[in-house]
Amino acid sequence: MTSPTSGRPPGRPRAGVTAEVFAATLSTVHELGYARATVDRIAAAAGVAKTTIYRRWPTKGALVVDCLLDAFGPVPLEGTDRAELMASAIRWIAAKVGEPGVGDAFAGVFSDAVSDPELRVILAGRLQEPYRLALRDALGEPDSRILFFIDVVVGALLHRMGMTGEPMVESDVTALVEMVLSYYDGGTCPA
Repeated sequence: MTSPTSGRPPGRPRAGVTAEVFAATLSTVHELGYARATVDRIAAAAGVAKTTIYRRWPTKGALVVDCLLDAFGPVPLEGTDRAELMASAIRWIAAKVGEPGVGDAFAGVFSDAVSDPELRVILAGRLQEPYRLALRDALGEPDSRILFFIDVVVGALLHRMGMTGEPMVESDVTALVEMVLSYYDGGTCPA
């Protein structure tokens, strides 16, 4: 039996549903804010049943983490030396955080993870880990310095978004790049 509106059998997964859900997630977060972007609202915006989302993602947080992974893609480490690689990574994440819905989703899931240990595991393992490994391999830095780099850069970008509702302006991104590069050029390690 087929659905009268879609011409497809009920319960059968549609091709592209993940892309539809990710687009709906970012647009709903952008329009309503992270807290008000419920799974019900995301499902309605994607034109799918809430159960379709919960079959793929057990929680809103897990959905948002995968959505962010999709939105970010791989870190484009560009340059011929360490400073250029680090600058390209900082400018890339600053640009991504500035995309509609992305910064809001990132800040929201990060905030939820503060009091949700299971979400922290998902956030650290699925979102941070691939970028930590890519940066470690490209920069040849120990894990402690890569994690500090991520903390400083992402923390500054999310703090600005949280305090102003706007992404960091280009001149401030440039200042952040200069500050981080001067720290790493000095060779000091975080305690």
